[in-house]
Amino acid sequence: MVMDARTGKVLHASNADTRLHPASLTKMMTLYIAFEAVQNGELSMDTMVTVSRNAASEPPSKLGLRPGQKIALRYLVRAAAVKSANDAATAIGEAIEGSEEAFAARMNRTAQAMGMTRTTFKNANGLTQSGHLSTARDMSELGRHLIYDFPQYYNLFSRTTADAGVRTVHHTNRRLLQSYRGADGIKTGYTSAAGFNLTASAERGGERIIATVFGGRSTASRNAKVAELLDLGFKQAPSRVALNPPRRPPYLGHVKVGGAPVIVAQTSEPTPGTRAKSIRVASAAVTRSLRPVSRNSAAPEPEAPLVAGLGDEIKDMLKEVQDTSSAAAVVAAAAPAVAAPAVAAPAPVAPAQVVVASAAAVAMAAAPEASVKPMRRPAGVIEVRAAALEKPTPGRDAELVTRLSTNDSRHWGINVGRYPSRYAAEKILLKTALAETATLDGTLRKVVQGNRGFDANFMGMTRDTAELACKRLQARQVTCFMIGPS
Repeated sequence: MVMDARTGKVLHASNADTRLHPASLTKMMTLYIAFEAVQNGELSMDTMVTVSRNAASEPPSKLGLRPGQKIALRYLVRAAAVKSANDAATAIGEAIEGSEEAFAARMNRTAQAMGMTRTTFKNANGLTQSGHLSTARDMSELGRHLIYDFPQYYNLFSRTTADAGVRTVHHTNRRLLQSYRGADGIKTGYTSAAGFNLTASAERGGERIIATVFGGRSTASRNAKVAELLDLGFKQAPSRVALNPPRRPPYLGHVKVGGAPVIVAQTSEPTPGTRAKSIRVASAAVTRSLRPVSRNSAAPEPEAPLVAGLGDEIKDMLKEVQDTSSAAAVVAAAAPAVAAPAVAAPAPVAPAQVVVASAAAVAMAAAPEASVKPMRRPAGVIEVRAAALEKPTPGRDAELVTRLSTNDSRHWGINVGRYPSRYAAEKILLKTALAETATLDGTLRKVVQGNRGFDANFMGMTRDTAELACKRLQARQVTCFMIGPS
């Protein structure tokens, strides 16, 4: 199969719909779901995964993991993408869904949502198993989704070497990457039943081609055939064409509501800078009807101060700041969060909220001798500006307006992940603010509680600043996406 990645147009196909063993091309779907799970807060790249006996016992190619060993998800992702490690792929699937069988079911749901109608997955690594089959057309489409749905992670597939935590791993397709101009991925696969498989992509002068080969007789002959197909694609593809990326499939991750497993499905594709609305469809019968619990009106007890356990981490961050004055600015910016204990945030409201002070508030503000208890700033207000407090002119009503600033269209923000507790979200916000002062200085750190956890957001940014901040954070392997004004 040869495809113009920019439009999805098929440029050449031969037996492209024949169901065959995909081998390690399977790991493209394993990694796609891992990226999706990180983006939706199921876990993070820093999540420590405990390796099961099942994962550790997978045959080569493997990273050499041991049962009970703990390793960060990012290292498993690198090992699966670069070395095609079977034990790493299985550990990823078990970390996300609890078992390889449940993960295979999620792989199949996602494949169907992508339109991969002739693919059936049985495991996370692609080792030969009865019924584990796919086609050159379906794998080309999956490769296209990886390129356009997760561009921030696509560079993994072009790395000739990578640090996988326990050791450095080398790419399984270094020869093609180094010999074919413009080649930058994607995935190799080999088993005795499948032969030598490869889905490859190359970009030249704005043109991007994807080619897939199943059943090669050797690495050399497979690479030669793929190079021939890529050449054919570049000859046939138009130089200039409107980019038409694939429609992203709905998010089909698992959550639990009241102890019952639930599948989350997006009702619509998210637009850039926003989050898609979701519906929850129960995948199991309701066993009992729960009586609504009355809301506790008592004020929640404040948690321990956010930075109580962050002393060493903050010191380490400050050591990385070379300029003494910059370090002082970082400490000053973080001082409000350090001084005040974290408390539960009120329910979120629309960002475009306008607050007008009452006449009584004006009178109290104008009287210097009055002692007034400070009011908590309303949720959703990013920046507040007030007129100068002056004594009212005789015969003229005093008016004080507190409003949302519209300077520089600071209605944008970024999300740096979803976490299981408010403390964890506030902790990552503080760490991120200290590490990325160039773009996050002056922003509002805000934790928003949802049904599946606590979103860690920085608000009060221009669109350009939010976009720059995300690019800088993603370069450091930090999950980040933009939040629009809506």
